[in-house]
Amino acid sequence: MKETILDVLLYLFEHYFYDDPDAVRDRDSLQKGLIQAGFSPAEINKAFDWLDELADQRPSSADPRVGGPVRIFVEAELDRLDRDCRGFLMFLEQHGVLDADQRELVLDRAMALDQEEIDVDDLKWVVLMVLFNQPGAEAAFAWMENQIFGDEPEPIH
Repeated sequence: MKETILDVLLYLFEHYFYDDPDAVRDRDSLQKGLIQAGFSPAEINKAFDWLDELADQRPSSADPRVGGPVRIFVEAELDRLDRDCRGFLMFLEQHGVLDADQRELVLDRAMALDQEEIDVDDLKWVVLMVLFNQPGAEAAFAWMENQIFGDEPEPIH
């Protein structure tokens, strides 16, 4: 099985961060747990770097940008994010699930996954992890969580 950064991140999220974020252990114990779960040290280190970069990019103010500029995707983004992914991001932004800064953070983290192609399901997980890390995004996180784990997608009000 070819493991990816996203596989490691999903494992961390599902087994450590999601259930009890306060119980997250130090990096060494997390790394031991991931190695025991069968992940390679190289992919584990890439995943930790991915999380560090996500934490470094938290917004500095509580005021999200409203009505930001139109987003033009660069060639590398177009190559890795298909039309469904780009449309999903636009949908999330238009319906207030993501603001422009969060959209850019999602794009940055998606491109950092080191995958040739990113599908909508992978992108949903990236959105969920970004929102989980954003102060004040609890409602958006709950909606996104329902999209991933719910039986039927919930409409946005």
